[in-house]
Amino acid sequence: MQHEPLRPAAPSPAPPGRIRRAWRSAHEPVPGVSRRTRRLAYAVPFTVLPAGLWRLPAAFDSGIGVAERLYIVFLSLFSEAVAFTAVGLVARWGEVVPGWVPVLRGRRIPPAAVLVPAALGAAALTLLWTVLALATEVLGTTIRGDALPLDYPSRAGGRQAAFFYVCYAPLVLWGPLLAVLTVAYGRRRLRPPRAAV
Repeated sequence: MQHEPLRPAAPSPAPPGRIRRAWRSAHEPVPGVSRRTRRLAYAVPFTVLPAGLWRLPAAFDSGIGVAERLYIVFLSLFSEAVAFTAVGLVARWGEVVPGWVPVLRGRRIPPAAVLVPAALGAAALTLLWTVLALATEVLGTTIRGDALPLDYPSRAGGRQAAFFYVCYAPLVLWGPLLAVLTVAYGRRRLRPPRAAV
């Protein structure tokens, strides 16, 4: 009778690190969220990222002051953080207060506390980036109706204008995507529970 050589036991996978756990908990969808809705939510931060990256080199321009540099960096980071809140419309932290929040941790979030700011945000972003930004480009004016300055990136032509459009065009989708996610969140959270059969 032959004995098989003993094989070393496969090492158990290492427990995920703190960053990996935070990433998973921030992105893990709640039951009832379709794959398509998840993808839309995960796409929202990527509609904002190119514009933030386009602005960042201006923070290192030698012709601006420290306050302007900080503003540009803050605006880029803040925009990305606000865009990431769309993920909360499909994740658990959009329905239950996360455990790291003192006093409120684990409490259910009322749907209106999410739906009202999300709907207002979707309306404002759609107006700003989908309607007004397109109108200013088509009409060649600022939002106030003044002529676009000669140094406006879209008027520069060539590579600079092309790069500007590539980076800012995705912002047109931010408001409409947020609106779709808000409606999906409302339907899921406000749906009456099914009666037991």
